[in-house]
Amino acid sequence: MNPDLLPTADLIDIAPDTPSCDTQFRSFGRRRRFAGRVRTVKCHRDNGLIKKLMNEISNGEVLVVDGGGSLSSALMGDIVAGAGAANGWSGAVVFGAIRDSVAIDFMDFGVKALGTNPRKSSPAGEGEVDVPVSFGGVTFRPGDYVYCDEDGVLVSPEPIAQDK
Repeated sequence: MNPDLLPTADLIDIAPDTPSCDTQFRSFGRRRRFAGRVRTVKCHRDNGLIKKLMNEISNGEVLVVDGGGSLSSALMGDIVAGAGAANGWSGAVVFGAIRDSVAIDFMDFGVKALGTNPRKSSPAGEGEVDVPVSFGGVTFRPGDYVYCDEDGVLVSPEPIAQDK
């Protein structure tokens, strides 16, 4: 948890018009509260682009993955999440499944996902990067700000002032 980041409940009290994703995600990783600028991937049962991005240096961005809500195969596992953590990513929001959840729970990394599936996805790299993606009643655009914790996911085109 990032003690400097206010809970999403407090953030939405500060900025009540902030869109709140209504998808009921599960939380993984030691960072249960994380935030950052949005980067996106849109893919279906293929994590090649996710792996590529998680292996790039980040300034604390959050990768938002639109996997179409599929639970048929995992879009992220411990190797990909570990690369993201090592390269400075704050976390990932996966509208799909992950695997290696126990290993990810030991990482200083945040993941919101629909659930788990031990099956690997294709590494072909098919999909789109840095395009608007929509799920849970909200649209995530590259460059937006996303705020995540145990209570949910907020997205805003501008940072939410966090005066304590």
